[in-house]
Amino acid sequence: MSMARRVVMREVGEPEVMHLEGVELEAPGEHEVRVRQTAIGFNYIDVYQRQGKYPLPLPSGLGHEAAGVVEAVGSAVSGFAPGDRVAYMNAGIGAYADVRNVAADRLVPVPGGLSDEQAAAVLFKGLTAQYLLRRTHRVQAGQTVLVHAAAGGVGQILCRWAKALGATVLATAGSPAKCELARRAGADVAVDYSRPDWVRRLLEANGHRKADVVYDSVGRDTFEHSLDCAAPFGLVVLYGAASGPVPPFDTELLNRKGCLYLTRPSVFPHNANPATLRANAAELFEAIARGWVQAEVSQRFALDEVVAMHRAAQSRATQGAVVLVP
Repeated sequence: MSMARRVVMREVGEPEVMHLEGVELEAPGEHEVRVRQTAIGFNYIDVYQRQGKYPLPLPSGLGHEAAGVVEAVGSAVSGFAPGDRVAYMNAGIGAYADVRNVAADRLVPVPGGLSDEQAAAVLFKGLTAQYLLRRTHRVQAGQTVLVHAAAGGVGQILCRWAKALGATVLATAGSPAKCELARRAGADVAVDYSRPDWVRRLLEANGHRKADVVYDSVGRDTFEHSLDCAAPFGLVVLYGAASGPVPPFDTELLNRKGCLYLTRPSVFPHNANPATLRANAAELFEAIARGWVQAEVSQRFALDEVVAMHRAAQSRATQGAVVLVP
C-alpha cells in the first residue's frame, strides 16, 4: 500500500464542504494503473456537483481529469509501463488527488509536445469541443456557427477550432471584456448577451445570416434566443446549463422557428469506448499540434488550495484553464 491525498466531501454546499484527507491506496488491480498525478484539470461541472445540482452519492471525491506519470501497472495491463506520461477525463469521479488507481482503458498517452499541465487543462474541454465540432455536427468550411459563453474554456476552443475549419464564427459572452476574449479566440462577431438586444445586434453584424449550428452551454437564459439565431433546418446543440436547465416546452416551437433540430449530447458517451476515446484524443492532439487549439493554463492552485480555487471560479474571477498542482 501507499498513501494518497485526496479531496473528499461528505455533504453538498459551499466550497468549505471539501476536505483534503490522507488515505491508504491499494495496489492497482489487474486492469488498473497507478498514476502519480502532476496536474488536475478543473471544469465547472465540478462546482455543480459540489453544490448538489448534479447529485453524487456521498461521501464523494471530485474532479474528472488529470495527467501524470505511471507508477505501477496491474498484471493484465498492456500498453502502459512505469514512467509513461498519461492523462484521462472519464475514469470516474475523484481526480482531485495526488495519486490514484485508474482503469487502464480510460487512459490516453500524452504526446511529447504537450506538458502535463496542458494535457490536464485541455483534455476534458478539448474532447467536448471535438465531439461538438466533428461528431454532433461536422462543421464544414463556409458554414456559420454560434458559440455561447465563448470566453470560457470550451467556448474559446470552439471558436478557434471552428475558425480553423473555415466557418464563420458568431459568439456571445457576458461582458465587453469577455467579448474581446472571444474575438481573440477567432470569433468574427461577438456580442454581450447580458444586453436585451443582443440577438438583433448579433444578426445585424452578420448581415442577418443565421447559424447553421448553435452551441449553447448556458441553457435557460439563452435557449429560446438560440432558436431565433438558428437558420431554417439548423441544429441547436444544448450541451450545458450554466444559467439553469431549460424548462419543458412545446416541441411545436421547433417547427415555428424554422423546422429546427435539437440535441442534448454529452462528452462521456462520445468517449465511452476506449478505442473511440483514443481516436478522439488523437484528433484533439493533432489540432493542438496544428495550432488550431491552444492548451494554455491561466491559473494554478495547489491541491490544498482547492477551496480557494472553487471560490474564485464560482465568483467568475477565473478566465481560461485552471489546474490544481499536487
